[in-house]
Amino acid sequence: MGRKKAVVLVSGGLDSATVLAIARQQDYELHAISFDYGQRHRFELDAAEAVCRANHVFEHVVFRLDTSIFRGSALTSDIAVPHNRTDEEIAGGIPVTYVPARNTIFLSIGLGYAESIGSADLFIGVNAIDYSGYPDCRPEFVRAFEDMANLATKAGVEGQRFQVHTPLISMTKADIIRKGLTLGVDYGLTHSCYDPSPDGASCGECDSCRLRLKGFEDAGAKDTARYVTGRS
Repeated sequence: MGRKKAVVLVSGGLDSATVLAIARQQDYELHAISFDYGQRHRFELDAAEAVCRANHVFEHVVFRLDTSIFRGSALTSDIAVPHNRTDEEIAGGIPVTYVPARNTIFLSIGLGYAESIGSADLFIGVNAIDYSGYPDCRPEFVRAFEDMANLATKAGVEGQRFQVHTPLISMTKADIIRKGLTLGVDYGLTHSCYDPSPDGASCGECDSCRLRLKGFEDAGAKDTARYVTGRS
């Protein structure tokens, strides 16, 4: 009997790279899925490919979505990405970089992928501590999705129990980085910036960059990603 299979949602960012390494440590056969949804920070897809290669995934699928369905988000529409917000501003509500129902859609597609390959385990790098206020990163969302997965699938009805693994859900960004470093994650391969330069350098000023930089500072580690401001 072969190893258990896991479907891991891999964006190419810091968190998903860490989750992929955790699933690898647990000796799953790794099936990664990334999403091309018209995001302005499409450099993350190149990062996802690099991260998957480094982790020797069995299969990496890039799923393309009709970008016209995602409106009103700074990540997919002609809306400015906020820069240099304070910690209080970042924690003050749902930001304009929220993409409508993104994790619900991504997990649903990942669930279909998992059921089709006989996997009961999905991994996602959501976090409820150092995050930008997204409602689909909360533990209650994950629990609700997991319940739905076991009601809405043939495998679930027939007794297979799907589990959505969220190993980072209660970790600080610094803790995530420390964990990844112990697992040999090369964070220089990852891309977190919401508003990169045309050549892919991170801005160092959007919410995602600021959370990332603070995480490395708190972890006492060096961020090897490339920044236009030279802040790595």
